[in-house]
This record gives sequence, C-alpha cells and structure tokens, in this order.
Amino acid sequence: MTSRRTVAVLSASAALALAGFSGSPAFAHGSMTDPVSRVAACYAEGPEAPSSAACRAAVAASGTQAFYDWNAVNIANAAGQHRALIPDGKLCSAGNDKYKGLDLARADWPASRMTAGKHTFRYKGTAPHKGSFALYVTKDGYDPAKPLKWSDLEAEPFVTVTDPGMQGGDYVFEGTVPAKSGRHLIYSVWQRSDSPEAFYTCSDVVFGAASAGGGAAPAATATAPAPTASAPSEEQIEEGREESSVEHGGHGDADPATGAGAAEAHQGGHRDDERGEGRRTAAPTTPAAAPATKNAPAPAGGAVELAETGGDGRTTYLALGGAAVLAVGAAVLFRANRRTRRG
Repeated sequence: MTSRRTVAVLSASAALALAGFSGSPAFAHGSMTDPVSRVAACYAEGPEAPSSAACRAAVAASGTQAFYDWNAVNIANAAGQHRALIPDGKLCSAGNDKYKGLDLARADWPASRMTAGKHTFRYKGTAPHKGSFALYVTKDGYDPAKPLKWSDLEAEPFVTVTDPGMQGGDYVFEGTVPAKSGRHLIYSVWQRSDSPEAFYTCSDVVFGAASAGGGAAPAATATAPAPTASAPSEEQIEEGREESSVEHGGHGDADPATGAGAAEAHQGGHRDDERGEGRRTAAPTTPAAAPATKNAPAPAGGAVELAETGGDGRTTYLALGGAAVLAVGAAVLFRANRRTRRG
C-alpha cells in the first residue's frame, strides 16, 4: 500500500470513528408498570383520545408525542445528580419540557391500589441495561393538588435494588412498602451503570380499602373517584412503535446479567419522526463524582452507587481519544510523504 493510500485510509478511519461516536449514543428505555406510572397509564388510555380527565389535560399540555414516547422520561447525563438537575415541581417530567403535562398538580390521576408490606414491582425495560433502581414514597400529609417537591418524598428510598432479573420484558423485584393511607405517589429513579443516563417515573397510588379515586384520602386531598391505572399491553406497545420517536431495539432481547444484545440493537437512540416532534434536547451535563462505596442505598435525590459493568462515562473519551490518534497518525504520514516527494 502506498503512503498516499495509507494516509487516505487512516484519515477515513478517523472520520468514521468520530462520526460513528457522535451519531450513535446508546439509550436505555422503560417505565414503571406496577404500580403504573403516569406516562404509561396515559399511553395505555391512548394518546389521541385518553379517557381520564388528568390524561386529557396532560396531552393538552404536552402533546401526543410525549405519550407515544412513554418510555423515555430521562436525563442523558444524570450521573446520579438527580436532585441537582431536577427542580421542584418538575420531578415527574425530570425537568424535560416535552413531558411537562406529567407535572400537573391534581388529585385525579389514574392510580394503582397499594397496600403496606411485601410487593412485587415491575418495570418495563424496552431496552434493558444494567443499573440500579431506587423507589421513594411521599410523606404523610402529601397533597397531590400541589406541585411535587423533593421535600414531599421520604428522605430514604424504601426499595433499592441493583441489576434485578427480568421476566417477560419486565424488571421484577421485591420490596416492602411502608404503611400509608389515602392517595400517595411513588417516585422511581433508574440509574444505569453502563452510562450516566437515568430514568424517572411518578406512580399515583391509593392505600386502603377505598377505590383508586381516593375515598380513603385525607380531607385535603379527597376528590371524586379517579380511574384505576392500567399498564400498556404488549399489543399497544407494538402498535405504538410507528408513532414513537424512540428506538425500541433490544426490547426484551438482552441478557439482563450482562446487557448483551441491547446495546448493539439500541444504537441510534431516538428516531426523527416525520412531524419533527419528540426530538431530544440536550440535557445538562454534570460530571460524575467518583463513588466511594459501591451499591450503597441512595438518599433522596442523591447518587445511586452502581456496580461497574463494562462501560461508563469514560468510554466517551476513550472513543474520542482513539479517533484522535488515528487522525494524528494520518497527519504524520502525510508530512512524511511530502518530505519523501521533495527529496
């Protein structure tokens, strides 16, 4: 191979490495389905004509695309800094204006029945990856008619779990629910360990013998009965793929122990839909602090320490570094080739 051809090959390789890195981020996706998250409940009702007043109001505020993209309420560069990145009043949308309808303060969101004690939680992982879940419940006296603040949540998560197993495309894990009464909210944080990306959900729940409408709720929050929340079926998820601007690659196909399969199938993140809706905006970048203790329970809004699993924020810089080395090598060979011709 001539020097000129070598230069061309190396230059092209460098360009492809940079382009491939910048255009192919790997995103995980999912949402809580037991208890059902707000966004999943509204998607199950149908984004075009939801049946509940709360979901109709949410669609009016956010548009239908937010609910076709029901499994993408996230911050790409959270790195455990949840409280710092998400302001009070915007916990359910994770501060993402696309999902602002989820932050509406009202007491008639579709809700799931909940009882104190052991409970099996389910989280639909449409693109599985390794990571940790932390679940928080609202404090006694929580008023759903007021914007949700971090201080409305109990200081410690009542469930923390790392790399739970999967069944039928769902992460499934056990937890002990504290004793509560009336209407409350369960807030989940799914922090990936192979990426700084994190996902967030708000699940409206009702404790006690009353209907999901909150008949057992305190006087301050009692309203007419609201609908019972339902999770989207597999058929609804399949039918909504064409309208979604989210890549669903790796749906249920990855090995939950290693994440193998999902990362490769899930390259590309979000698609551009024909209407130009649902495209992601850049999330604020916050450097991740080096963890002192792995797998420690997280305080409210704090970092969930994770097991190391093959990829982290440093992968970005390694990829860029490799591309830069190729580019420098090409430049060196080019200069050497010029000197040879002059000689």
